[in-house]
Amino acid sequence: MTDATTVVLATDGAAAFVRNLTLFVLAAFVGYEIITKIPTNLHTPLMSGANAISGITLIGSVVVAGSGERTIASILGFLAVVMATVNVVGGYLVTNSMLEQFRSGGGD
Repeated sequence: MTDATTVVLATDGAAAFVRNLTLFVLAAFVGYEIITKIPTNLHTPLMSGANAISGITLIGSVVVAGSGERTIASILGFLAVVMATVNVVGGYLVTNSMLEQFRSGGGD
């Protein structure tokens, strides 16, 4: 009975790994195609959308960090919170800087 349980867990782990690897490869491919195919004047709105998605990542990482189920989950969740925060703040600053270039110089 233990052997069957071990086999099922190993199969589930391998299936989950293949599924997650497939999602990662597809996301990398779609991201590469989007960045290389869109015109440069649409990069700023695209970056703003990516910042919104990073906000969702930030919420998910806070949930994982606060779950307290395992120490490693809390540590990885905390690192994810830090990285997502840097990504959101950096993306906002870069987007704001790019939008400044589109504003007129006189304005008055």
